[in-house]
Amino acid sequence: MPYLVDGNNLMFRNQTRRELLDELAAIAAARKIRVTVVFDGAPENNFPDGSTFKSVKVFYSKFGSNADERIKNFVEASKERRTLFVVTDDRQLADYIRKSGAKVTACSEFRARMNPSETIRETKPTAIKQDELGEWMRYFGVDESDE
Repeated sequence: MPYLVDGNNLMFRNQTRRELLDELAAIAAARKIRVTVVFDGAPENNFPDGSTFKSVKVFYSKFGSNADERIKNFVEASKERRTLFVVTDDRQLADYIRKSGAKVTACSEFRARMNPSETIRETKPTAIKQDELGEWMRYFGVDESDE
């Protein structure tokens, strides 16, 4: 089973890319799985775009774009969509991934299941209750009359 990771979503606040790559390499080795990670921003000299770090493939967003778009492109090009897990907390990206036929795992679920004896499963999106919708729209500065 291949895993495609939204790197910036999975990183802890003060965690470096290198630390996340070490974590992902450890889980890939323990589970004998293929892991690809996509980061937002410019490539690092030590881990250029398309490089491999301890069996983890490393990619970055294209210039003028973001990691989500690159992840979408990888999913679209995947011949293993039905067995592909995308690790992200981005709701819009997750919806797109599911519609494309791949599976989505939330970052917290993935981290909780990094134990090699656990099985990673797809997480289902949680619905927003109708009475909470207006509150969330105000929180994000969206006018309820906007379409």
